[in-house]
Amino acid sequence: MSEDTELPLTGLVVVDLCQFLSGPYASLRLQDLGARVIKIERPDGGDLSRRLYLSDTEIGGDSTLFHAINRSKESLALDLKNPADFAALKTLLGKADVMLQNFRPGVIERLGLEYAAVKAINPRIVYASITGYGTEGPWVERPGQDLLAQARSGVMWLNGDDGQGPVPFGLAIADMLAGAAVAQGILASLVRRGITGTGAHIETSLLEALVDFQFEVLTTHLNDGRRLPKRAGFRSAHAYLSAPYGVYPTADGYLAVAMTPLGKLADLFALPALAPFRDDPKSWFTSRDMIKQIIAARLETETTAHWLAILEPADIWCAKVLSWPELLESEGFKALDMLQTVTREDDVSILTTRSPIRVNGQRAAGTRAAPRIGEQSAAIRAEFGL
Repeated sequence: MSEDTELPLTGLVVVDLCQFLSGPYASLRLQDLGARVIKIERPDGGDLSRRLYLSDTEIGGDSTLFHAINRSKESLALDLKNPADFAALKTLLGKADVMLQNFRPGVIERLGLEYAAVKAINPRIVYASITGYGTEGPWVERPGQDLLAQARSGVMWLNGDDGQGPVPFGLAIADMLAGAAVAQGILASLVRRGITGTGAHIETSLLEALVDFQFEVLTTHLNDGRRLPKRAGFRSAHAYLSAPYGVYPTADGYLAVAMTPLGKLADLFALPALAPFRDDPKSWFTSRDMIKQIIAARLETETTAHWLAILEPADIWCAKVLSWPELLESEGFKALDMLQTVTREDDVSILTTRSPIRVNGQRAAGTRAAPRIGEQSAAIRAEFGL
C-alpha cells in the first residue's frame, strides 16, 4: 500500500473489551481508519450483542446488529477468571496501543484492569472507558442502556408534537454518540502520545454524550430564564424553530420545509391566508400551529414533485422525505458508494455500510464479516506470545 493510500491508523493495535454498542462503535470507527481491532470475548457466548436481534434475521448464528458493528474485527476468546487467560490478556495489553472497556463502574477494578493497572503494564497505552452515567453520583449503579439514558437526559421532550408526552429517538443515539466521543478522545490522545510518548485515560458516558448532543438548545434554556422549550402542536420538527419549519404530507408523500421567509412561501403557494403573518416574524412562532395548518392544507392538494418543481427553483430549502428503498435507489446515495459486502470463510455474506470517512479521497473498505467467537484466538496467541 502506498503512503498516500495507507490508512492513518495502520499498524496500531486496539484491544476492545466492550459489549453491545457504544464501545464497539468506537472501535469500528478506529478499524475503519486502519487500526487492527482485537475483540476480547467470553468463550461461552461471546459479546451479548451476538444475540441482540433487531429482526428475526440471523446470519451465521449471530444478529445483523452484531455483524454491522463488528465487521473486519478479530475475536480472541478469553476467560478472564482463568489465570492463564488473564495473564495472556495482560501480555497483549503490554503490546497494544489502545484499550476500550464499557463495564459498569467497579467491575473493571474487580478484574484488576483499571487504568492505573494497565498503565503500569504499558505507559504508552491510550485507555478508554464508557459508562452509563459517569463514576460518581446516585445513578452510577443504574443500567447504562440507551433508552434509559435518553429518558434521563431530557432529549425525549424535544421530539414529537406538543401534548404527546416524551418521544424517544428510534435509534441508539446515546450509544453511538458516546462511541463517537470516545473515538475522538482516543485519536487526540494518540496524537499527543506521538509528542510526549505517554498514553492517557479517556472517559465519557451515555448521559454526557446526550447532554453534549443538546448543547445548542440547552444553552438557550440556561440563558433564557430557563424557559422550557415548547414543541409545536402540529407537524413539529424542532421545539425552538418557528413556522414553516416542519414535515408536511402531500398528495403522494411528504415534504420537509426548513427555515424559509413566510412571505416568499405565501406567494409561491398562492396562500392569501398567510397575509396576516407574512411581515410579522414574531408571529411565525407565536402562531406557529395555525400557520403550519394553513400550509399543510395547501401542500396536500398536490404531489411532492409538483411542489419541488415550484420551490427548488425559488431556492426554498426543502426536500422529499425518502423511505429506505427510495434512499437506496437514489442517485445521490449511489454516488456516495456507502455499501459493501463482507464475507467469511463459512459462507457468511452480509451487505452493510462503509466508513463515513474518506482519507485522501478514498473510503476504507473491509472485506471480512464479523468474526466467530474466538475465530482468531490461535493466530493471535502465536503472534503475541500469549
